[in-house]
Amino acid sequence: MSDLTNFAENRFVDALLRGQALGAPATLHFALLTAVADAEAGTFTEVSGGSYARVAVLASLANFSGTQGAGTTVASSGTGGQTSNNVLITFPAPTANWGVVTHVALMDASSGGNAWVIRALALAKTVNNGDAAPSFPAAAFSFTMG
Repeated sequence: MSDLTNFAENRFVDALLRGQALGAPATLHFALLTAVADAEAGTFTEVSGGSYARVAVLASLANFSGTQGAGTTVASSGTGGQTSNNVLITFPAPTANWGVVTHVALMDASSGGNAWVIRALALAKTVNNGDAAPSFPAAAFSFTMG
């Protein structure tokens, strides 16, 4: 099962086989989710309130590893189709209870927008008022094409 949403799959098909522009976002916005009704359809409940905001990360060789391994910063040449974050991704510290975070989404806008990827966390995390700011250390968020 792919972590790509139907939206992303359709964009890739149209770009690769139908001569359309991919329109990939120049900046990815990481979103924390507390419920996912249908990951492929991109229907979910996102954290809100209590200082929550999506985290913007520029799509670049420096910020995401090549498929040859974590931490690499050159064009992909690996065979597994996997990438991960090269940079720390830190959300604001919660000033209210955010609930149980179960998934992360890669969005193309700071609010609203389209989900390109929805990925379940290995372990759900309860985030409460006063907790440390949630984060993904370098190489902690991985994504595999295919």
